[in-house]
Amino acid sequence: MLLLHGLFSSAEMNWIRFGHAERLAAAGFEAIMPDLRAHGASDKPHDPAAFPNDVLVRDAATVTEVLKLADFDLVGFSLGARTAARAVISGLSPRRLVLAGMGLEGLAGWDRRAAFFIDAIDRFEEVRQGDSAYMAVQFMKTMKVDRVAARLLLQSVDDTAAEDLVAIKMPTLVVCGDKDRDNGSPQALVDALPDARLQQVPGTHMSSVTEAALGEAIASFLAA
Repeated sequence: MLLLHGLFSSAEMNWIRFGHAERLAAAGFEAIMPDLRAHGASDKPHDPAAFPNDVLVRDAATVTEVLKLADFDLVGFSLGARTAARAVISGLSPRRLVLAGMGLEGLAGWDRRAAFFIDAIDRFEEVRQGDSAYMAVQFMKTMKVDRVAARLLLQSVDDTAAEDLVAIKMPTLVVCGDKDRDNGSPQALVDALPDARLQQVPGTHMSSVTEAALGEAIASFLAA
């Protein structure tokens, strides 16, 4: 399986630290977990030319080509889920798909989400507790995010029209924290997909990643 982490995160933070990769491996899967461009141990270029439209979708396709992945599952959390959905729409054909921490508005209303994080980057030094951007800034500090590269990356992600989701025909799990509506309605996303079901796990957008239930839900769905 190919696992794509969330914005400002890394494979280590999203999939390894809280045991999700270990649970998936125990269920019999090989977990391939790249750090997305401008994240983790991957390059963080400051050249705008390194961030063409949908560059993360292109990167995901390149990983599958280089590793010759013919029979694989695709799992993404938040930005990773957005990338996974767009990769399938662009022609990637996983056996099954998991979109975690995602709702319909997070795909179809990306410009608004991107603007929120770009504003957090631009006001990074002045954001204080009580500001709506406070948690995003604190997470960027924890992850030592390269803000120049991250800003360029945010501008490269394209919006996804709800009607384009009909191209996602494989069985899909939408898994989301029961208090997570950061990316809109997960049920609306399920309703827009041809073959999807919703599973909720405890937590908010940030805290759901720490819950064993997230990895257990993914493993159970993919092993069925």
